[in-house]
Amino acid sequence: MKRIWIYQADRILSAEESRQISTALLDFAEQWKVHGKPLSASAELRDNLFIILKVDEDVAAASGCSIDSSVRFLKGVEEQYGIQLFDRMQFAYKSSNGIEVVDRSGFEELLAGGKIDDSTIVFDNTITYEHQLENAWEIPFKESWHKRLFA
Repeated sequence: MKRIWIYQADRILSAEESRQISTALLDFAEQWKVHGKPLSASAELRDNLFIILKVDEDVAAASGCSIDSSVRFLKGVEEQYGIQLFDRMQFAYKSSNGIEVVDRSGFEELLAGGKIDDSTIVFDNTITYEHQLENAWEIPFKESWHKRLFA
């Protein structure tokens, strides 16, 4: 089973930033190790916004030191591109304009103004397994943890 970690930028990345980050992600995944042994890992950037790291736990599971190395790598990406990847109070949702990102107060304002409602698709970046990307990542607001947060 593939374990995943999803990191969301606090803004949509430019095409050039996305190209550069995608290349860096591929390089990182190829050299990512656990206790000196290569992980069966992959990494991707989706929608110029989401970094998804994957590890096939049937081969070897990521542990403390390997997870620490991924965090160090991502902190470097943050610094190089002037983005935040660890701020869980940045929310991505789908609008008629595509995917948008807002902070908590902006999300509250959109919710209060009716621009976000129970049917608005939000992204649950807390999912932990690859198979969940298909049916548990993009979900209606009414079914998300976001709904409990803004109740």
